[in-house]
Amino acid sequence: MLSEQIIVQTALRLIGQHGAEALTVRRLGAALGADPSALYRYFRNTDELLLAVADELIGRAQEGWESTGDWRADLREIGLRVHAAYQAHPQAAVLAAHRTTGRENETWAVESMLGVLRSAGFPDEEAVRIYHAFVDQALAFAALDAAELALPAPARTADLQVWRASYGRLPAGTHPNIAATAHILADDMMLSGYPFALELLLEASAARLASRRG
Repeated sequence: MLSEQIIVQTALRLIGQHGAEALTVRRLGAALGADPSALYRYFRNTDELLLAVADELIGRAQEGWESTGDWRADLREIGLRVHAAYQAHPQAAVLAAHRTTGRENETWAVESMLGVLRSAGFPDEEAVRIYHAFVDQALAFAALDAAELALPAPARTADLQVWRASYGRLPAGTHPNIAATAHILADDMMLSGYPFALELLLEASAARLASRRG
């Protein structure tokens, strides 16, 4: 029996297999074993369905999360959860990370993050600005890293090898800074920059809060 949840889960699976081409009423209908027109009882168009898929990813990131009362630990966990949820579905993340859904999961995420910041003592204007920077950073890295994961395996491997094969061979005479750090650079670029970027944002936010209290 069709339901909004079943349609969204099927769409998420098909996007993982076929990318953006999966979001057609005909393909979804075939996957669901239903007349394509039946989908219009739940979604007015495929863009509305995409927003529901985006909201599903946000919901998966929030599953099981509870505030600890430590605002830095809470935001760190939320950020890493968002990043992981999108990395688990890279094809969908590329399509959905930049969308604003206004749906239930997203609104609860916004409520939770603002609650963490306001409870920490940030004034409302500051809480909103930090929330904005925090969520944009998380989603930008999610989309960037998802786009890399969505590449065909040979292309991903070739891109990563550039750091050793090309940058690692640059001479110190012309590129002294790259030559001095090439071995570190090659290893670090194999990983997502998000966890460190997240720490930088949290440290900067903590410093601003301490400055206000001081």
